[in-house]
Amino acid sequence: MRQPLVAGNWKMNGTRETIQMLVDGIKAGLGEVAKAEIAVCPPYVYIPMVVDMLAGTHVAVGGQDVSDQESGAYTGEVSGAMLRDVGASYAIVGHSERRSIYGESDAFTARKFAAARRFGLTPILCVGELLEEREQGITEAVVGRQLDAVIDLEGVAAIGEAVIAYEPVWAIGTGKTASPEQAQEVHAFIRQKLAALDAGVAEKVRILYGGSVKAANAEELFRMPDIDGGLIGGASLQADEFLAICRAPDAV
Repeated sequence: MRQPLVAGNWKMNGTRETIQMLVDGIKAGLGEVAKAEIAVCPPYVYIPMVVDMLAGTHVAVGGQDVSDQESGAYTGEVSGAMLRDVGASYAIVGHSERRSIYGESDAFTARKFAAARRFGLTPILCVGELLEEREQGITEAVVGRQLDAVIDLEGVAAIGEAVIAYEPVWAIGTGKTASPEQAQEVHAFIRQKLAALDAGVAEKVRILYGGSVKAANAEELFRMPDIDGGLIGGASLQADEFLAICRAPDAV
């Protein structure tokens, strides 16, 4: 049985004051969450602060990205070793904003995935199609290509030690959400693709949905058989809303 995971991606938001309030709010409601594992991914500079604030709780902390390099003359980069050193246990790789805004390729994302694993971080591998790609009917080809880049580099067994997040790019931060049926269709495709290579990996890997998930639609999404939780953007910046999403698996 796969444990649901709800991970908050705070993106480039927050100050010491607002993050203190947010984490305090999350901590106050943890007792109401039974099933889901919870993780939060603050901006790099706040990771040590958040790790300290969450000490003694079951909430994990992750980075929003990770360098494909281990160390050296890479100005502005943050390595997997650094993330581990300050207490992170997850790292998001391949988020659509990294792919689209910063031009990160499938191959580059795969190297970041490998780097995260090398330093004991669990990668949260984001995959998903643009609106025009969905309209062209090539969603599965796009998602399959993004997965293949990682599988070709690291092998399918590595996927079993990671988390996948399906995020249709057209639904991120737009207020549009894939219907539960649309999301399930792609989640099922991902699991079937992996099953063709390794049934055990396909059965155990958690596949999250991301894209304008809110308390109002989380339960309906999480009822789908291949949706194992969510990668939450804007709603993770509000403690009450995020906690409501974290409680949604309890109702499923």
